[in-house]
Amino acid sequence: MLCIVTIVERGKAASIVEKVKKEGAKGATIFYGRGTGEEEIIKYFNFHIESSKEIILIICEDSKYKTISDAIVKEGKLNSPGKGILFALPVVDIKGIS
Repeated sequence: MLCIVTIVERGKAASIVEKVKKEGAKGATIFYGRGTGEEEIIKYFNFHIESSKEIILIICEDSKYKTISDAIVKEGKLNSPGKGILFALPVVDIKGIS
């Protein structure tokens, strides 16, 4: 099992989750956060990043990771600078879902 963590601009998570559910994700958790690197990004890369964020957590089977992550990247336009970040972490133990 993997936990896919995606951080995007506020207001973008709902459409991403809707898309990945069609691609096989069983659900997701969305919560809000605030980035702290806005000034550094502007200074070094010369583009603005909104500091208000939505964080999406999706637990999936290893075999579904590629399909789900590809859908997140496409829907969230994560290949464009400043649109977000995605990474995955191994889930060692899980309780409460089957």
